[in-house]
Amino acid sequence: MFDAIDNFIDTFITNLGVWGPIIGCLGITIESMLPILPLFVFITLNFLAFGNILGFVISWIFTCLGCFLSFLLFRKKIQTWIYKRIHKKGLISKETMDIIANLKFEQLVTIIAMPFTPAFLVNIVAGLSKMSYKKFISSLLIGKIFLVYFWGFVGVSLVDSIKNPIYLVRVLILLLIAYVFSKVINKKLKIV
Repeated sequence: MFDAIDNFIDTFITNLGVWGPIIGCLGITIESMLPILPLFVFITLNFLAFGNILGFVISWIFTCLGCFLSFLLFRKKIQTWIYKRIHKKGLISKETMDIIANLKFEQLVTIIAMPFTPAFLVNIVAGLSKMSYKKFISSLLIGKIFLVYFWGFVGVSLVDSIKNPIYLVRVLILLLIAYVFSKVINKKLKIV
């Protein structure tokens, strides 16, 4: 059954020609802004279309690009409008927004690296808070490495992870590596 699915995907990508990779890259970028699209499908398509190394690099670049565009949209265009509505209705306090803005760099990297964290939500919350560009972009570039690795090489759903605990162990190991790596980077770059 998996061979049939693999053959179908290979044939589908081959028939799309140059549009296959373009659709995969656009899909990843758009997924960072619209949560209805499945990121793992687009990463898988890129791995199949470009191979493991180039597929990884392209998926990483375009998921970072999509997340940054989403962050920028909320930071530049929507932040003031939403702040007025939130504060008027008392939905989110200033203290809550301060907690988000003051997340440690390592914590933000770990949140971004989690395979089942909704990227659009992280982008929106970071964009609405007073988080620095440097912190968000740096954590995005590091965290997405581990996320793309997971979806490209491990690539299982949340349900499969729960059924087979070995996948959860792999996720925990990836998150631990992401945390330690971000701690080392933060010592060198002093990201606040």
